[in-house]
Amino acid sequence: MKRALISDIHGNLEALEAVLADIRAMSVDEIYCLGDIIGYGPNPCECLDLVIQNCKATILGNHDQAALFDPDGFNPMALQAIYWTRDQLDNGPGNSAQVNKRWDFLGELPRQVEVDEYKFVHGSPRDPTNEYVFPEYVFDTRKMEILFGKVQQYCFMGHTHLPGVFTTECEFISPDECDHHYQLGSEKVMVNVGSVGQPRDDNNKSCYVILDTDAKTLTFRRIDYDRDKTAAKIYNVPDLSDALGDRLKHGR
Repeated sequence: MKRALISDIHGNLEALEAVLADIRAMSVDEIYCLGDIIGYGPNPCECLDLVIQNCKATILGNHDQAALFDPDGFNPMALQAIYWTRDQLDNGPGNSAQVNKRWDFLGELPRQVEVDEYKFVHGSPRDPTNEYVFPEYVFDTRKMEILFGKVQQYCFMGHTHLPGVFTTECEFISPDECDHHYQLGSEKVMVNVGSVGQPRDDNNKSCYVILDTDAKTLTFRRIDYDRDKTAAKIYNVPDLSDALGDRLKHGR
């Protein structure tokens, strides 16, 4: 079984289309989305439609949740973007049935999914939607113990947009440090699958993970896309900060 694990699309249609094309070429059996389909980017409706069509399972992200309820802890740039996103979901492309389908899909998303020894969340194993697990947390031994205490074996997440593997030895292994391949073993790990639509690890290519449950291997994939096209769309929307387009070019 090969599962593609994607996360943090953030309304970036060009990135999502490029990643889905790569996934098709990799003979993947299923796609799991770990949340934040929308927010920040210029094509929330189109990205939602593609996730609905292509993903076997989808997790609720904090931006997905913010579209449904009052945003919690959002900075002004993110807050303005989520209000614009709500308007797009109400008045965007499609007939009333398509509009309702998107809202219904968001409203029914689970906060976590567990399949055998694999846990899938957006944020963390302790708080599936909102808690960040940053690489520097490996220096907080107590925090790592608490997080791993919530993990049966393997936990996959997004949210920080920073891909890599957390070990119980308080290590964070970036994709570059493991040559983009990681062998799962008997030890617990937490894996951040990176971001499709807004990478922040100083690499402006989209990131996702292929999990081979037979070989117990992880492969981090980096996919190029037309980020200038996405940025231009953002620049043309007054309610989306130009900084959201600029950061796509730099990957941070």
